[in-house]
Amino acid sequence: MKIRIISVGKIKEKYLRDGIAEYAKRLGKYCTLEQIEVQDEKTPDGAPPSIEEKIKMAEGERILSHIRPSGHVILLDLGGRKMDSVQFAAYMESCAVNGISAVDFVIGGSLGVSGEVRKRADLRLSFSDMTFPHQLMKLILTEQIYRSFRIRNHEPYHK
Repeated sequence: MKIRIISVGKIKEKYLRDGIAEYAKRLGKYCTLEQIEVQDEKTPDGAPPSIEEKIKMAEGERILSHIRPSGHVILLDLGGRKMDSVQFAAYMESCAVNGISAVDFVIGGSLGVSGEVRKRADLRLSFSDMTFPHQLMKLILTEQIYRSFRIRNHEPYHK
């Protein structure tokens, strides 16, 4: 399986980069992982909704330019479907069984994503009702993808 994580903005914190790199290394046994960081837009303090929409559109165009035409798109979205780790592993397994060999995960910026990105998503996935920084979500997502492969292969992993 070819997995791509498309995220807005660069990860600046070393501890997050190190954690993501560790899970990316572990995933090498199971899949090809590509990480794409698109440039984020600066959001002025107190920006009106019209400016925020323009920012989401600009970031959305960058995201969409990296989504594979045949890719299965999973958008991380607060309003998305909730799954536990076993359900997520089963979902990823069903993708593989149904011939989906390329999965593109999308992590939007601090304002979210444009309507065009939302429309392109095959699944909108929520990890929690809580809000997390998008940089931290990349680490959590990478770990959950790794965990899903361990579950699918009936391999031990801490609970």
